[in-house]
Amino acid sequence: HQKTIVPLLNGERGPAGEAFCYWQVTVKGGRETRDMDAVQLAKVSEILGAGEIMLNCIDMDGQGNGYDIALIRAVQNAVSIPVIASSGAGAVKHFEEVFRETAVNAALAAGIFHRNEVRIQDVKAYLSESNISVRIAP
Repeated sequence: HQKTIVPLLNGERGPAGEAFCYWQVTVKGGRETRDMDAVQLAKVSEILGAGEIMLNCIDMDGQGNGYDIALIRAVQNAVSIPVIASSGAGAVKHFEEVFRETAVNAALAAGIFHRNEVRIQDVKAYLSESNISVRIAP
């Protein structure tokens, strides 16, 4: 199997400060790895007909420290289909960061809403006040 090594752009660095990064695909909630890079999997998924990529970074999942911006950018640069950011949101500012720093079409979060740490309405209001387009139900 050939691994994809992705050069990071604009002075970004990988988690250990590296200029090149490999994002290993995991399954079963991160308990098992696969010999494939996430960027490579996204490309293959698009070729096979995927209409969008819901990108979950298991390393950020449940941490509440924000989305993996470098991974999101790497996948977006590799595919032409929409990318949905998932895993990492812990505050309303993380939604603004992912929309400002990437071109994601949507951002997903679960735990912060299930645990009532943040209300969906508060995220939408914050984004709207920050001039980021959101759908607000009447």
